[in-house]
Amino acid sequence: MNGIDERFLTRNGLAARQLAALLLNHEQDTRLPRVRDFAGELGVGNGTVQAALQMLEEAGAIETVARGHLGTFLVRADRTILWRLAGLGTLLAAMPLPYSRRYEGLATGLRDAFEDAGAPFAITFMRGASARAAALLEDKVDLVVLSRFAADRLIEEHPLELVADLGPATYVGAHGMLLRHGTSLEQRLRVAIDHSSEDQRMLTERAFAGRTDIEWVETSYMQLGDLFASDQLDATVWNLDEVPHGQLGASVDILPLGDEITRDLSLRNSSAAIIGRAAGAAALTAVREALDLSVITTSQSEVLRGERIPSY
Repeated sequence: MNGIDERFLTRNGLAARQLAALLLNHEQDTRLPRVRDFAGELGVGNGTVQAALQMLEEAGAIETVARGHLGTFLVRADRTILWRLAGLGTLLAAMPLPYSRRYEGLATGLRDAFEDAGAPFAITFMRGASARAAALLEDKVDLVVLSRFAADRLIEEHPLELVADLGPATYVGAHGMLLRHGTSLEQRLRVAIDHSSEDQRMLTERAFAGRTDIEWVETSYMQLGDLFASDQLDATVWNLDEVPHGQLGASVDILPLGDEITRDLSLRNSSAAIIGRAAGAAALTAVREALDLSVITTSQSEVLRGERIPSY
């Protein structure tokens, strides 16, 4: 069982594993809760908690010191050992395909932050927020990276929780309207829409709301260049990080998005969010407490500026 020796399968050992999950959220050089408080939280006796603490010390996971009436302090914690003993396993996160430098930077930052937190971590890449959300709900992945806008909608509809919001421009730089060169917004338009992307779908529908002369064309970013070049498409709203500039060349004009609601959606779209299943409370709490979000954004910025080679 993940290299956990048989002692941790006893009654005291199971309490030690539960205690390991709790201690992941305690800072070093801080006073620990009293034994009876731990006992109440775990539903075991004081003696079981004392035995569990001793087992964690013997395993090299923690070091404590008693300071008289001040209580017992956690002076050292090895998060890697605590994570393993807690049985939380390797966390698998699903994020967008790393086709832009921004996403490569995001993947690099996530790798750095989880490594610093002592949490075993792996990334799988999936196109489309709906596909990533399905994988999360089906327990195929532990965490999902998507826009804050898409995260909010999913949390409203499913038993999911927000783990982190990384702030503006961490998911996309900006969205814009792509209009085939020589085309007027006043004419009947063939508009690309991608229903696998909640963000793109909503933004596009809002940008062209109220119009009855729209012909919707289901597509993905990989097809944009060919569709515009072959005169099969007139317009769309898209993440400008994904726009294949080399393919599009002079065939499209990029226009700013219009109304305030669309700009608000675009702003929420620009923030990367990490979500997880509410049922995975222990792992989610451990991740939320351990992740240093500044590590993620700093690494991403370094990749964006070309100061660092992406590594994920």
